[in-house]
Amino acid sequence: MNIDWNAEVVDQIESHWRHRLRSRMDGLTDDEYFWQPVPDCWTISRRGQSSAPISFGAGEFTMDYGEPPHEREPVTTIAWRLAHLIGGFASTNGKRFGRDDNSVETFCYAGTAQEALQQLDDEYETWLNGVRNLGTAGLAQPQGEPPAFAHAPMAKKVLYTNVEVIHHGAEICLLRDLYLRNRPGKSQT
Repeated sequence: MNIDWNAEVVDQIESHWRHRLRSRMDGLTDDEYFWQPVPDCWTISRRGQSSAPISFGAGEFTMDYGEPPHEREPVTTIAWRLAHLIGGFASTNGKRFGRDDNSVETFCYAGTAQEALQQLDDEYETWLNGVRNLGTAGLAQPQGEPPAFAHAPMAKKVLYTNVEVIHHGAEICLLRDLYLRNRPGKSQT
């Protein structure tokens, strides 16, 4: 049996995106985007207003960060989790799929939920089309970077990205569920 591994990899993430994840983000508000379920969450902040050890980003808004290990792993907002996904897509899209060269350090992060969702859709679409165009032979080609994975197949990068989207997407959905049930001013019944 011949298996089109590229079609299988694309179907895995595209099916998840369409049927489980993206529609769950529709209607995301700025209050939800920035909601901190516990104090001292990592988030997206206006430049110069972050309390995190490091702030990444080239625009008006920056993404909180700090080198591991952490005393306790930080809790992150929906804004941070979206930025993490968007920045990861943008970095790969710039290195592999013809977009402007970007990294988590140079990306211009969104200051609103609507802008973040537009960035997510744009970067995801570029990434998905790029993966489709790799074909099975492209999945077998070496990644080239970072040095620790330079000789690993591109399939490893694509599958890792799928895991990140599924993992952080589920966290975003959970945070939305918690926000809608625990937001300030909502009566607990």
